[in-house]
Amino acid sequence: MAGDADPVMRLERADADRQDARKRVEAVGEPALRDLRTACSELRALLAEYENRATGDGDFAAFIEFQDRIAHFTESLDEDLPERVIFEEIDDRLQQRRLTEGDFAAVRERIDDAETTATPLQEWEDASERYKTARLAAEERLGAVADRIDDCERLVELGRADLDAPTERLRGPVEDYDEAVTDAFRAFRSDAPAREVLDFVARTDLYPLVPFESPPADLVEYVHEHEAGTESITRLLEYADYSRSKLDHYVDDAAALRRTVATNRTYLERLDGEPLTVGWPPPAAETLRWRCDERISVVDRFASDVVADLRAVRDLTWRDDYDRLRRSAVAREQLTDEERKRLKTGAVEQELAELRDEREQIEAALSTYPLLS
Repeated sequence: MAGDADPVMRLERADADRQDARKRVEAVGEPALRDLRTACSELRALLAEYENRATGDGDFAAFIEFQDRIAHFTESLDEDLPERVIFEEIDDRLQQRRLTEGDFAAVRERIDDAETTATPLQEWEDASERYKTARLAAEERLGAVADRIDDCERLVELGRADLDAPTERLRGPVEDYDEAVTDAFRAFRSDAPAREVLDFVARTDLYPLVPFESPPADLVEYVHEHEAGTESITRLLEYADYSRSKLDHYVDDAAALRRTVATNRTYLERLDGEPLTVGWPPPAAETLRWRCDERISVVDRFASDVVADLRAVRDLTWRDDYDRLRRSAVAREQLTDEERKRLKTGAVEQELAELRDEREQIEAALSTYPLLS
């Protein structure tokens, strides 16, 4: 990166500007400059409050009140206040027997002159804000760099995989099981009573590695309290599309069915065997082993004939070449043609080295330039 796009350089410049501005403030004194700025602000407020009433032949009482407040304002100023002489000059001018709009305009110009002396304070505050912004930008860039480093390290790891390894040794058993359990659950969902299917899904809450979504409470209550719960989920969804008069011939409480099934239609339609599958590429050996152990207990409840396929998948995790074959499968699945090309030319490794250097530089800068309160 270069110029403003370089977060380290931007932070360094922001800090230098802040330090320079701070020196100009300290040359006068921060408390004194703050008092000066406050005095200018208060005097402007007084002018705005009384100008219309204290000029020309306006409100005489307001005119006297205004001059009295100006006098008290000037007397209250610290003797060492920067540009105090300007405020005294303003006081003298405003104590005339008659004031015009021109007097007020001239006074405001003198306030402008006094405020110029307080400029370093505003410059320091502005520089401090730019410093905070620059430091935040550096922190955000560091996060982006860290994420990209993770991506590159992942690519490098994938690039070490043997892309010609015989991954079909894993894929065959995994796909056979996934297909078998998907078909079995589809049949279970279509043929078994809805209350049985939903009870089965609810019991999988005991198995955290089987990620079924728990059935809605009102749906479970309905299928257990109504005779329609003995029908399949497929049939309940068909019933929900019937007219009220037609549905009265099939269920005892048409309104309850239409209300409950319609409310939970999305859940019922999406309910499938996907949470029981392994997927491709498969997870790491230990993870897959734990998942298979839980799924064996779950699958055996509705499709005992599929358990053998699941055991065959679990047996894969004990193969000496499982990790090698899995890495190859992951690499084939995840690496794009462009990523393979960049790995082959060494571009990924070069980017990774540059990113690590940048991370080091940003971390050093953030350590050097602290957070401001």
